[in-house]
Amino acid sequence: MANRRLRTEPADRVGSYRRRPPPTRSPRRASPKLSGRRRMVRLGLMLLLWSVILGSGIIGYFALTLPDTTQLAQSQRRPSVTILAADGRLLATYGDLFGRPLTLREMSRYLPEAVIATEDRRFYHHFGIDPFGLVRAALADLAARRVVEGGSTITQQLAKNLFLTPERSFARKIREVLLALWLEHRFAKNQILEIYLNRVYLGAGTYGVDAAAHRYFSRSVSRLDLYQSAMIAGLLKAPARFNPTRDRALAAERTAQVLSNMVEAGYITPSQAAAAERSEERALADVAVSRPGNRYFADWIAAQLVDFVGPNSRDLRVVTTLDPRLQAEAEAAIGAALGRDGARDAVSQGALVAMSPDGAVRAMVGGRSYDASQFNRATQAQRQPGSAFKPFVYLAGLEAGLTPIDHFVDRPLAIGSWRPRDFGNRYLGDMTMAEALAQSVNTIAVQVALRAGIDNVAAVAHRLGIASPMTRDPSIALGTDDVNLLELTSAYVPFANGGMGVWAYGVTEVRDSRGNVLFRRTGSGPGRVISPECETEMNQMLAAVIDHGTGRSAQLPRPAAGKTGTTQDDRDAWFIGYTADLVTGVWFGNDDNTPMNNVIGGGLPAQTWRNFMLAATRLMPIRPLPSAQPSGIATVVAPVHGFFDRLFGLFRPPPPPGSRPGD
Repeated sequence: MANRRLRTEPADRVGSYRRRPPPTRSPRRASPKLSGRRRMVRLGLMLLLWSVILGSGIIGYFALTLPDTTQLAQSQRRPSVTILAADGRLLATYGDLFGRPLTLREMSRYLPEAVIATEDRRFYHHFGIDPFGLVRAALADLAARRVVEGGSTITQQLAKNLFLTPERSFARKIREVLLALWLEHRFAKNQILEIYLNRVYLGAGTYGVDAAAHRYFSRSVSRLDLYQSAMIAGLLKAPARFNPTRDRALAAERTAQVLSNMVEAGYITPSQAAAAERSEERALADVAVSRPGNRYFADWIAAQLVDFVGPNSRDLRVVTTLDPRLQAEAEAAIGAALGRDGARDAVSQGALVAMSPDGAVRAMVGGRSYDASQFNRATQAQRQPGSAFKPFVYLAGLEAGLTPIDHFVDRPLAIGSWRPRDFGNRYLGDMTMAEALAQSVNTIAVQVALRAGIDNVAAVAHRLGIASPMTRDPSIALGTDDVNLLELTSAYVPFANGGMGVWAYGVTEVRDSRGNVLFRRTGSGPGRVISPECETEMNQMLAAVIDHGTGRSAQLPRPAAGKTGTTQDDRDAWFIGYTADLVTGVWFGNDDNTPMNNVIGGGLPAQTWRNFMLAATRLMPIRPLPSAQPSGIATVVAPVHGFFDRLFGLFRPPPPPGSRPGD
């Protein structure tokens, strides 16, 4: 054993041990199903991560580009203009009318309840966005296959109204949501509701429930009853469509729906809703109905305001001269004439202006329908007056020394290459100047103009109120220069008021929102423009036009005078006439200047003038036309001639077939 040799390891292996490597195994392969799930999870996590990053970027971008919310208390608006009739009735509003900011305690308790029940029933239970409301709206829209219900909360609507535009876009919706969340963080619920009710648009240029209460019911919002509160709440969906001043039936239908919503929300009982609906007639009776026809006059007034108050940034209340009763009668007269005879006579438009003897415009109809055309044919349409211009010619003749009983001969006349003719080439021979005006004889009107002097004729017309330019040639006698109905009517006023010139006006007073008087009319006019003697003679001659001349269709059961007018090819037909209390002008024609079908001044215009004046003057006392002291035969020539004209009219030769009297 001692001699047994020990086995030693090499030096380099001293202290180390050799371990046998473990047996090699083939790696376990993952299940294909498990591997696919892992890839899906990884892909989902990646998509989620990138969605968060992208969404955060989008939200950050829109958050950085939100409008300036520091301007919450400020509002950019146009100053409001409220135009009232002479009796205080509302005619029209312009600009933006804001009411006084009120708290919920200062409002009728029914109003916030009606708004919440209709617009956002979960208002006090969401955080600015209502997921339940969005789902409900989406289901309703899917069922109807169109947008029938919106999911916007009151807070979202406030955000849109305060800071955003009405455009429909994804970007605007994101900003609306962000702003709604900011509003909910910044204000309490009642504060949000107050801001909303004080700033929301409610139709007719009104913003806020206080302005709407005064606009529609002429009372404070604190005094609104249940039905009135429901009606204002109903405007939020479509202020123009459900406006009670335009469509009372549709407004009442919408109000009934709001009352039903309030019952469903538990704010009122079914019996309260039924009682409110029974008050519909009384509530609607308080609504000042806006007549579209008033807008012709109101637009004319609004265009003049800068002349009265200068450049303005204040709210204004304008009291005007318009008489609502006469305005309604004027619209009815023009509407009836066009409705009855328009198609047959190929006439599509008519206009009327009525003025008191001091120049105050009491009624104005600018066309057949304001909704169809806002062009005012009483103030903006420049048309030839035809024979309605002749009173200025004959007044110039009287001032030049002629008298109503001076004789002229109606015969063919040539002035250079111009040959004025009467209708139907009918010439009546010898007659007085008074009878020539009554029968509207063209050739004698030209002779009178030449005797008076063309420049004098133009000067007389300008002196009485014709502002449009006039040519200086003999054709002026036949009314070939364009005028508008307002200036022509106002130029007749001196015949009705004793010879005093007037400037047509419609504004009597302008005040600002604080009640300060900015303008008040104290009188106007250029003074006397017709001598008393000429005034008397003109009234007698123009009365003969209605008594037995071309204006017989305009006869009234009271003293009246006037003149017919028809232009070439029946393109324009006029009648301007007056009593001691009212001067009225009527025009018919077509906007495109096409001829009418045998419409002359002594026909449709004279008949329409008579219909209006019968209604307009029925409450006025019968008074004679102004006149000076009787002097000589001129004061009786027209009545005497009229008597003999009717007595011996059968002995006159009949006019040629197809002809008609001069006009």
